[in-house]
Amino acid sequence: MFCVHYAINDCTAIIDVMASITVRNLQTDTKRKLKIRAAMNGRSMEQEAREILKSALAQTSKKKTNLAERIREIFGPLGGVELERLPRELIPDPDWLAERE
Repeated sequence: MFCVHYAINDCTAIIDVMASITVRNLQTDTKRKLKIRAAMNGRSMEQEAREILKSALAQTSKKKTNLAERIREIFGPLGGVELERLPRELIPDPDWLAERE
């Protein structure tokens, strides 16, 4: 769970807005690994977390954003299928509706 808080340095004009997050329910093992990684890089845990987020979010996504293209990419190699077109008909009223009349 992330809680985002914004600190506004100037009341009349928003010049600098820095986001702050709180990470709850962090597994003990994850926290330990973050602490070790931060120490190895000579940073605080907070600074290390910022660097990890910055690095992860700087990478461009390899996923396609167009859903139709993504579906074609996944299922295209499987080939297509021909479906029989059903004749269009009016949908009859359900039996229970006739019983009410």
